[in-house]
Amino acid sequence: MTNDPPWADVFGHEEPYPEQADGIDAAIDAAEDGGFLALEGACGTGKTMLALTAGIDRVRDPDSDFERVFVLTSVKQQLRQFETDLDAVNANLPDDYDPVSGLTLVGKADVCPYARENRGGIDRGNVYERCEGLRERTRNLVGEGGETTAGALVSEARSQQVGLLDSGAGSVSGGATDGSGEVDDGGAADYLTVDGEPTPYPPDTETFGETEFCPFYAGFLDDIPEDGGDPAEAVPFDVTELGHVDADELVRLSASHGSCPHSVMGALVPEVEVVIGNYYHAFDPTTTATFTGALLDDATFVVCDEAHMLEPRVRDLVSDAVADASLRDAVSEITRVVQPLSFEAEGAESDDAALVRGELEDGDVTLEELEAVREFYADLRAEIDRRVTAHLDRERPDWRASMRELADDEIPLRDPEDPGEDVITTWAREAGYGDRVWSRAPAVGATVKRVLDSLSEEDKRRAAPGVGRTLNAWYREGHTDFFRAIDLERTHDGTAPPDSWRRAYNGSLALYNCLPSEPIGERLGEFGGGVVMSATLEPMDVFREVTGLDHLAERGRPVVERTYGLSFPPENRASFAVDAPKFTHANRGAPGERTDARLAHLDAVETVARRDGNVLVGAPNYAEAAWFADELDARLEKPVLIDESSGDRETESLKDAFFAGEGKVLVTSLRGTLTEGVDYRGDRLSAAVVCGVPIINTARPRTRAVITAYDRRFESGFETALTVPAVRKARQAIGRVIRGPDERGVRVLLDARYARESWNAVREYLPEHEREEFQPVSTDMLSVALDGFETGE
Repeated sequence: MTNDPPWADVFGHEEPYPEQADGIDAAIDAAEDGGFLALEGACGTGKTMLALTAGIDRVRDPDSDFERVFVLTSVKQQLRQFETDLDAVNANLPDDYDPVSGLTLVGKADVCPYARENRGGIDRGNVYERCEGLRERTRNLVGEGGETTAGALVSEARSQQVGLLDSGAGSVSGGATDGSGEVDDGGAADYLTVDGEPTPYPPDTETFGETEFCPFYAGFLDDIPEDGGDPAEAVPFDVTELGHVDADELVRLSASHGSCPHSVMGALVPEVEVVIGNYYHAFDPTTTATFTGALLDDATFVVCDEAHMLEPRVRDLVSDAVADASLRDAVSEITRVVQPLSFEAEGAESDDAALVRGELEDGDVTLEELEAVREFYADLRAEIDRRVTAHLDRERPDWRASMRELADDEIPLRDPEDPGEDVITTWAREAGYGDRVWSRAPAVGATVKRVLDSLSEEDKRRAAPGVGRTLNAWYREGHTDFFRAIDLERTHDGTAPPDSWRRAYNGSLALYNCLPSEPIGERLGEFGGGVVMSATLEPMDVFREVTGLDHLAERGRPVVERTYGLSFPPENRASFAVDAPKFTHANRGAPGERTDARLAHLDAVETVARRDGNVLVGAPNYAEAAWFADELDARLEKPVLIDESSGDRETESLKDAFFAGEGKVLVTSLRGTLTEGVDYRGDRLSAAVVCGVPIINTARPRTRAVITAYDRRFESGFETALTVPAVRKARQAIGRVIRGPDERGVRVLLDARYARESWNAVREYLPEHEREEFQPVSTDMLSVALDGFETGE
């Protein structure tokens, strides 16, 4: 590059696009003032490399206060893209530069040696419970007043190899470890191997006396300096020499040494220059409290990718619920703690009673508080039962005879459009449950967990701690920005009484955060600065409001905006806003009802779908998608595939079928997973059609509560909370078509609201460059317009 900018050495490619260079400079300047770049960049802008370059430049600049880059994304494919671009940065660094160290954060199921190999009674389904129990027991064995040391546990586990070999269980003559802790296997002894790599331990967990422990976790504890020094000193490899470390390499390097990969990952979090994770790692209170808290400071340059999803994802993370079944389990758990003291009161002495008394004293919890909280939970369950039964009797009098026909439901506990105290809080006060029982619930839950973990060897997640925290929040949080309801999720529980709603539903008390802008803004404000980016952020003023960026700007943290359109040749794409009847529920009627609006949309979709290549059709919901698929299947010779709400495996199989062979039509919901974050590069997609504006159903009480909260805060509730996110969903879908400079394709927004300026139009929510491209066309001229694009006229 001529006149190289200061960041050129850490840019991973030969030459930046003009938009990249501008964006990198803007991000660096904003971050140096403690601010953020809000970036909308179409496919091909190079947003990933832009953000990494700006962050790494700040980290490597000796005059900057930044020490690390923290990448957050909600889409796995984008996570992989950051890994790929970080590798490109390292591959193109000048010869005298150290590699940029990086780490991808994953869950325990992805790195636990036993879970990966399904050994030790641990698999992906129970790894969290088993890990928590094994770690707790290992710490108890080696902690202050423990029975042994971590080094002794490791030696015991390693010595089992000698016993196995001496007894003939192994098949090698050797298999000891050298002084470094690496396995020196003279052959194929009966070691646990992970992804083909041997570890220094047997295939199952170990026991000390009668106590089961995890040798890998003991190995990690043994590597921590005796003076309680920095856990990073327990990392068995030099990350600064390796560049980026992904999950597979982390497991290989840690487990072969005999150390716990997940613990090593936690120790590395504050040490590497680039940490790649998801929204949980920054916004989930439990995750940040136990794992990533060291990243939440002004020395971190944050990159928030797919930021159009920031608001709904964080709303889920800062909302909470307590299940009816969890209340039941919490009552049972408290009873098990109280029982030894009850027996003691009857004259029966026991070690369990002494343990319980000690834990109560340590937790500053009284027996009376345990019993009061237990009574509260039991009465709360009874109140939930009464309200759910009354609701079903009122809304569906025959529900007991038709349980299998019941659908998911929601019972509002206050008027969604008139904030005020919910009826559960009112009931509790009138029943005599005041401040004390709500406020002491978390302490009771924590104490119950400690007692039960000490009394039992079973690995089990305790219900009482979570119930206590959630009910405390229920009582503490306000009633304007939070909405409370009873959620009913369809299930079938044959153990419940035949005439109980619990046979058909999982019920829960839901505490729903309608307005997450404050927690988003507050969390972003903890970082030193960074980039918040997506292909679909516009309109920027709305995005800044709902993510709290405006609040940061008011506090002197600058927010700089950039919007970059497609940089690929415009002659390679055709973009139409088709003036078809509005595809609203009122216009189209129910699926199957052959209204003029419905048939007009079907005809337009067919016009596009008959063209060569793969065509993606996005409908407002799965029910409409199913109708379109059935109708198109009857009209087209092309294969028509239907995406239904399903798991990851089914979705991946559907994608593979769509990409294979000749052209097909894939019909899906615009609120599904196939319209954003999926790579349709190359000839995988020739056209995308969006039918209607995918505004969510406003009949749901919590949706009306969200609109009300946004009205009170922004004076534009429907627009801010529903319309703008719906348009972003549509833009994400059409953005799947053109992914490279040599690709050609058709993008169609099908609905008069995209084509006209009317009272409920959405054209104004498209960025200016898209309003210029998506020129209105009538339904009867769509075929002519497509012919013109194909012939180049």
